[in-house]
Amino acid sequence: MQIYLIGDIILKKYIEIGFGNTWFIRSELEDEDGTETEVKGFINPFELKSIYLRIWIGKKVLIIDSRDVIKISTKDKKKIKIIVGFFGL
Repeated sequence: MQIYLIGDIILKKYIEIGFGNTWFIRSELEDEDGTETEVKGFINPFELKSIYLRIWIGKKVLIIDSRDVIKISTKDKKKIKIIVGFFGL
């Protein structure tokens, strides 16, 4: 298994497909301190950990995750997003 490292930091990877992001297909790398880097398309290698659906309408966000998580949260910004995402390492 190969994973992205910066020094000894393991990066989380999110691949998202849908409407509302900068690109229809985008990947995001997130390091341990929460810093995010966004790129167009897919990032490889990728070890899948979960699949999620995110629906963001106005300030409300519904997330349904394959790790048995259903979450509703409120954001500061108003947006419309419908995303299918893949979380991994």
